[in-house]
Amino acid sequence: MRRLILLCLFVIGLVTAVFGFLNFQGLAAKGDFETILLDFREDIPTEIVKQDLQAIAQQYNVTPQLDNKFSAQDNVYIIKGDRQRLKQLQKSPFAKATEIIEPNYIYRLIPQPSEATGQEAFLKSNNCGETTPSLIGPNDPCYSKQWNLHKIGVEGAWSQTKGSGVTVAVIDTGVTQVRDLQETKFVKGYDFVNDREQATDDHGHGTHVAGTVAQSTNNNYGVAGIAYEANIMPLKVLSSYGGGTVADIAEAIKFAADNGADVINMSLGGGGESQLMKQAIEYAHRKGVAIVAAAGNENANGAGYPARYPYVIGVSALGPDGERAPYSNFGAGVDISAPGGSEAGTILQETIDENGEGVFLGLQGTSMASPHVAGVAALIKASGIKEPDEILKVLKQSARVIQDDNLNYYGAGHLNAEAAVKLAINGQISFQDFFRWLRDNGYLNPRFWIDGGAVALLPKVLMVLGSYLLAWFLRVYFPFTWSWTLSSGLIAGSSGLFLLKGIYIFDLPQWPFRVLGSSIPELGNTIQGTDAFNPLFASVAIPLVLIALLLGHPSWKWFAIGSTLGVAACLTVSAVYDPAVWGLGSGNLARSFLIVNALLCYGLARLALKNESKPA
Repeated sequence: MRRLILLCLFVIGLVTAVFGFLNFQGLAAKGDFETILLDFREDIPTEIVKQDLQAIAQQYNVTPQLDNKFSAQDNVYIIKGDRQRLKQLQKSPFAKATEIIEPNYIYRLIPQPSEATGQEAFLKSNNCGETTPSLIGPNDPCYSKQWNLHKIGVEGAWSQTKGSGVTVAVIDTGVTQVRDLQETKFVKGYDFVNDREQATDDHGHGTHVAGTVAQSTNNNYGVAGIAYEANIMPLKVLSSYGGGTVADIAEAIKFAADNGADVINMSLGGGGESQLMKQAIEYAHRKGVAIVAAAGNENANGAGYPARYPYVIGVSALGPDGERAPYSNFGAGVDISAPGGSEAGTILQETIDENGEGVFLGLQGTSMASPHVAGVAALIKASGIKEPDEILKVLKQSARVIQDDNLNYYGAGHLNAEAAVKLAINGQISFQDFFRWLRDNGYLNPRFWIDGGAVALLPKVLMVLGSYLLAWFLRVYFPFTWSWTLSSGLIAGSSGLFLLKGIYIFDLPQWPFRVLGSSIPELGNTIQGTDAFNPLFASVAIPLVLIALLLGHPSWKWFAIGSTLGVAACLTVSAVYDPAVWGLGSGNLARSFLIVNALLCYGLARLALKNESKPA
């Protein structure tokens, strides 16, 4: 039966892995596009590039054009085309002069406007400038409504840093400086949709996202932001309809990296893997930029792009109850989870309405979860952690781990701003936090020693004390001095390093901890993890072999004698508490077997000590 269950689990796991792989592969080529991206090699002379562009224009009746003013230095051009034209170009002689010919995929904001029902809840609350400020935390009147900031422990993080000196690039629909962003610091951005420097918002999504990162805080108005002393770099890549091309997004990523951004947030995505964007992400990563993206809102097994690209921190969404939001993607590409909202509670920030006027809106989506992580990444950066890989490491190590997350709903766990900043500043967290981290990660299992109200620790303590009492008793008749070899033998024979059995590391095999935490009589069943003694190990046999081999050694003979006394104590206590032996059951027969062998071990140790006069 056990083999059948294991076989079934193996088959289920294999099928899940195969479908996950197919889903991963399928998403890479799945996506909408209206134009084709041509990235000419930079070592090709300008004249050759112009000739090729003219030939392409004539052959395909198109007008190649630069994607934006920054595309000229990278030789990135755009033409109209579908999948058939894409295949023709990839097989044409023009391919030799290009680095990349690929679809200029359209990525969209998350959630999309057409998916507002059930995916995006609007809570219009215009009284956040008039209500009484919260008595706890900052004086922003509607801070008490921001359950999401309380969930991540942001006030504990604020006691250390508020993100000063760090720049977060918000690659989105642009950012409009509404009333509750007027005290927030802005640096120069760019509008890649309209090819202009002023990157104002004509949708509302980007302003809401920027508010979560750095909404003006403690200004006696509105709500709070996570890293509210950080700088916002607005980069508009999505139109008023919420769509944008990978060419614009890739250029925005490089712009952010070249203009001092420390963190990038992308609450956008879709299907279709882009080599141009992948290269831009790698470029930004090499320049020390931490990149965060939303996992997607399709309730799908696997994050969308760009969250799935290497070096991007993919974020899934949580509701107020701490559970995965029903819309949130999960699985491959998810690195961590953060509040994104649900029908039970949305993410409140000030943004713009359809008329461009400031309004407080409660939204939900992985778009809302991603800027939480970007904001905390900014706090980590301000705390002295510079490299993006180290920032990700801090985020993961400080996260509240969720056990039994077999489908990777939460990645490393729930975002924890307070613990992240402490870890970044001190290189360690407090003893209480450290113990909690060990417990929550499964490294410690305090309930291991508690079984139905009976304390399993007591027999182990009695075994150790019993072995020492036997040694003290024999020392009266056969004087000897204590040594570390004798003590280690007493422990090895009686209890082993039993506390190691309380350590549980879920991603490592447990048998090494069981071996180190077992006494000599327990070694026969420790690999299997069973309770019943192996009669060969729970007998005088092993002590007899040790005595025979080590008795002539001036130091190690004391280990043999100590382990023999330890085994005697272990068998005696076990005969009282748990006399289970393979083939003998757990009744009087097994109990008699253990007691007889305990007496034989004691007699063997006494015989070895007889006439022994040399000090240990």
